Amino acid sequence: MNKMMPMVLMAVIMIVSLVFAIQGVQMHNKVNTEEAKFHELQDNYFSQAKSIRDSAETGSELNKQLVNIQQYPSELLKLKLVGVGKILTGIYALLFGILIALMMMPIKLGKIINKK
Repeated sequence: MNKMMPMVLMAVIMIVSLVFAIQGVQMHNKVNTEEAKFHELQDNYFSQAKSIRDSAETGSELNKQLVNIQQYPSELLKLKLVGVGKILTGIYALLFGILIALMMMPIKLGKIINKK
């Protein structure tokens, strides 16, 4: 049991790092489709005459489109920044696992040499 504990810890660290990296990449892949939706929403809204847009009543469909257009950039920014953060967290966890492995090597080597 005691000999397997470091290996289990390393496996968990590697899996966690891969999960974070994969989530980050998926978020970045989602940005392209969300940007296309955002541009389509803008095209639909701004194709209306300015007088129609300005005279839209509160709560109307046109007004809801404007609210969506105003909120979209923050959502895109969130996807981009959180995606990069998750990728970097995955890389950090992977490097931390490599550091642990490198620190364990001399200890294991010392134990093997002392046995002989």
